[in-house]
Amino acid sequence: MLRMALIAVSLAMLTVVSAAQDAPAGIKRTPLQKIAFPEGYSTVMGLAEIAPGASSGSHTHPGIETGYILEGEVLMSVDGQPDQTLKAGDSYLIPAGVVHDVKAIGNGPSKALATYVAEADKPLASPAP
Repeated sequence: MLRMALIAVSLAMLTVVSAAQDAPAGIKRTPLQKIAFPEGYSTVMGLAEIAPGASSGSHTHPGIETGYILEGEVLMSVDGQPDQTLKAGDSYLIPAGVVHDVKAIGNGPSKALATYVAEADKPLASPAP
């Protein structure tokens, strides 16, 4: 039973690492952990590092994203909401399926700790149409 659990966790981490490698230029995503919880969902925590002027590009997630800006300053654009400038110490919440984009502004890189609670059978992120 433990062996099966370890195999499942290893496969889940490979999926997260694969998604991290698909990041746009100037974005580095480092998966930190992924658990299968709650039932039918995955909870994923990761570190996003954004080079000055880089943007994630408009995209969606099949679940909520919540995060905390660790360093730098970003412009957060979320459909249906006014753009927000977030700096180190600010937190954010993006509802499931809502198109959004984040861009590092200012002179240095930005870092955010993000947590996703997303449907387990869907890609963690998809480009917006």
